[in-house]
Order: sequence, then C-alpha cells, then structure tokens
Amino acid sequence: MGRVALVTGGSRGIGAAISKALKEAGYSVAASYAGNDEAAAKFTEETGIKTYKWNVGDYAASKEGIARVEADLGPIEIVVANAGITRDAPFHKMTPEQWQEVIDTNLTGVFNTIHPVWPGMRERKFGRVVVISSVNGQKGQFGQVNYAATKAGDIGIVRSLAQEGARAGITANAICPGYIATEMVMAVSEKVRESIIAQIPAGRLGEPEEIARCVTFLVSDDAGFINGSTISANGAQFFG
Repeated sequence: MGRVALVTGGSRGIGAAISKALKEAGYSVAASYAGNDEAAAKFTEETGIKTYKWNVGDYAASKEGIARVEADLGPIEIVVANAGITRDAPFHKMTPEQWQEVIDTNLTGVFNTIHPVWPGMRERKFGRVVVISSVNGQKGQFGQVNYAATKAGDIGIVRSLAQEGARAGITANAICPGYIATEMVMAVSEKVRESIIAQIPAGRLGEPEEIARCVTFLVSDDAGFINGSTISANGAQFFG
C-alpha cells in the first residue's frame, strides 16, 4: 500500500479525476463527499476508491471523518483540499447566507481538512498539502465576490503553511484551474460556454485530468522543493 491520500470533494468532477490519478500512481486514496450518495456509490463501484461522507465546513465532522479514514487506511500523509461550492450573485444582491455558505466550505473547510492531520505530518517529518484554488481567486469575477474571496484566501493559506511546514518536510501548494470541462461548466448554455472559451487563448476548456496531473506531481517526492507555489492551469488565460 502506498502513502495515504485524502481528496475532499473527491468523487465528482476535478476531485474524481484527482482521486483516480492518485490511485493509478500507487497511493491509497480516500475521497470525501458532502451529499450525493448515489454519485459516491457509483464512483466507488467504478474505481474501488472508498468514499466517506462529511461536511468539510464542520470541524467536528471533519475530524471524525478523518479519524475514520485513518482507522481504515492509516495516517494521512497527503491532503488535497478540493471541496468547493458556488452561490453566485451580484454583490448588491448577495445575501449573508450566500456569503457564509461559501466561506464555510471553500475557506474554513480547507482549515478543517488540514488542521487535524497537520500534527501527524509534523511528527512524521513528511506531508503534502495541495489546495485547489481558482483563476477567479487570482483575477476576481463578476457575481463571485464570495467565491473569489475564498479562493484568494486559499492561496494565502498555502503560502503560510509552506513557511511553517518546510523544516518538517511538509509542502503546501495551490493549483488555480481555469475553466474546466466539468459537469457544472458543461451544464451552462452553449452560448455561455462559447463566450467562456473565447476568453481562453488555448481555444478550449481544460480537462479534469490535466489538473489531476498537476496534483500528482506536487505530492510526489520529486516536488519536495516546490513549496508555497501557485500553479495556474488555465490555457494562458492571463490577467493584469
């Protein structure tokens, strides 16, 4: 059995691609999910990757879920904090509930996922943390003040964790995907999708597997000196 990796939001979309890529690379993978039991069961049936249900926005639930993973697979040495939600609205129409839900999952959820395993990583003198941020955390996005704030905050988390963990053999890095061909993006109208692609110099959406390959490299032994970095995987969608 290889090192144990936890992927939050790991049974669908980008998370599912990451989970599968890590398993193929020889890691023992656990995928957490929040609510879609049917999708999680299908994912486990197809891949053999065990899924665990908890709300990453709840610290007690995260700690208990992580304890279950470690009881089944062993100490978690790799964390991929991928779970995220959107509650889009123009700022003048955004409700406090829409703000808080996104903060709880996308920002506090990253703390709740990493914090319980951090002491073990420090004791073992090894750890790999990858947080999935977003191009919109780098450039901002209309209707996504809440989402962009969390994704920008995620970059701050890894830059700080990198400094704290470096001497203990722990790396922490972020990946900022651009627009990826997930269910969420493919569900929008063709007209909207065409307008998105028009902004991407590569002329296409990214594939979930392309993000997964970034993760697989960052958690490997070969990436031990890459720490506190942000990888932009966005098809050359640059911004000022």
